[in-house]
Amino acid sequence: MSTAKHTVPAPAAVDEETVFAEIAGMLRSMLDEYGLDDIEIAPASRFMEDLELESIDLVTLAGHLQARYGRQVNFAEFVAGLELDEIIELGVGRLVEYVVGCLKAGEGS
Repeated sequence: MSTAKHTVPAPAAVDEETVFAEIAGMLRSMLDEYGLDDIEIAPASRFMEDLELESIDLVTLAGHLQARYGRQVNFAEFVAGLELDEIIELGVGRLVEYVVGCLKAGEGS
């Protein structure tokens, strides 16, 4: 069994604008599958209320995040640290902040 650490290169510039663009792209592809291509994605957009995503869609998003950022970004751990009302109101901007924090922390390792 290999113990090699699986890493995915982080964006050249780890900043909120770059990460937002990447996450918005992931969300856009998910929304397009549902025919919801007219929904605007902004940092203030809430996953459930504004983007009309279900909890299973958050699982799909977690897979996209891991494929892009590797184990540096653990969406399940992030959500586990939230209260139920915070999960219901979770917005794109808060996820972006979390991802940027994880990537910056990973730069030091």
